[in-house]
Amino acid sequence: MPISGESANGPTSTESTSKANVVEVATFRCDVGYSDGRHPDQVRYSKKPREDVARRDFTINGLLMDPITGEVLDFVEGRKDLDAHTIRAIGDPEMRFGEDKLRMLRAVRFAARFEYQIDPPTFAAVERLAPQIDQVSHERVRDELTRMLREGHARQAFLLLDKSGLLDEVLPEISAMKGVEQPPQYHPEGDVFVHTLLLLQNLPHPCPATLAWGALLHDVGKPPTFRVAPDRIRFDGHVEVGVKMAEEICRRLRFANDDTAQILALVNHHMRFAQVTQMKESTLKKFLRMPEFAEHLELHRLDCQSSHGDLTLYHFVREQLASIPPDKMRPTPLVTGDDLIAVGHTPGPRFKEILSAVEDGQLESRLQSKEDALEFIHREFPLS
Repeated sequence: MPISGESANGPTSTESTSKANVVEVATFRCDVGYSDGRHPDQVRYSKKPREDVARRDFTINGLLMDPITGEVLDFVEGRKDLDAHTIRAIGDPEMRFGEDKLRMLRAVRFAARFEYQIDPPTFAAVERLAPQIDQVSHERVRDELTRMLREGHARQAFLLLDKSGLLDEVLPEISAMKGVEQPPQYHPEGDVFVHTLLLLQNLPHPCPATLAWGALLHDVGKPPTFRVAPDRIRFDGHVEVGVKMAEEICRRLRFANDDTAQILALVNHHMRFAQVTQMKESTLKKFLRMPEFAEHLELHRLDCQSSHGDLTLYHFVREQLASIPPDKMRPTPLVTGDDLIAVGHTPGPRFKEILSAVEDGQLESRLQSKEDALEFIHREFPLS
């Protein structure tokens, strides 16, 4: 009875999940041929545990347990590699990776997550075969990268991705950050890649997937917008460029629409915190009530901690969140579209402008009642 700590499809019960004491059970088998680099051409069931182990990925995943006696069967020196903190492919590394190219990413993730080293011949095989990772579906690559980002050792995982050549293949936009200098007065930590790795290092654990990807992509627009101005290094328009690049990455990796929207929002708004103390009261309240604002605030904290270290604006925002009552943050509208029609306005694009202006006045306490709002509309938006 093979019992694996993690299946090819994701975590099993040996990790911290909501389902305790659950294991995955599979019949012994021997796979023959992997012409598509993912699925066996032929599956032959076997009664020999050694044959089953021979097709598995890494020695630490090749341990079997007899459910009757509790005896652990180790045909591949998995215990030795556990003791040595080593990720080693079972048998010929190129053959194992040829059976499923995703195993290259899994080798990186396991090494980072458990703080293990990758056996040199296994790592060399990853380096040689890295360009073939494009044979893996985008969804599977996305899920493996997301696990790397969320498991608490994202910085080490991305350093290994870079060293192995996999980063160039799966996320060339992140690889492009290497060596892109930043103004030292704002970023004494180093280039864009170093800065991004520091954010990944400081991600909370566990971490929402959208926040993790937002942290990874927040400065993705800097490499193509880099320029040395007379006063300092600048990245004009890097947010707008970054949003477009992040959208392409999310589309390429087949993210769900809701996740894509949140990741793009994180990239789009991460620089707005610099203006929070100068924002109008209405603008600030609208900013603070954005969907999943806690992720925006956490990204700002990570961004500051991974650069200049000044958390003044972070604390200002937290104070505002604590001091503004919910009914002042999201007040019941004083007027509606029906009210505009009732006083003679024709439905159309101008409705949004009028209602937004009224809301601003309400958020800034200039308009206290429906009568105030209607008088404001009559004065500022007269009927033609």
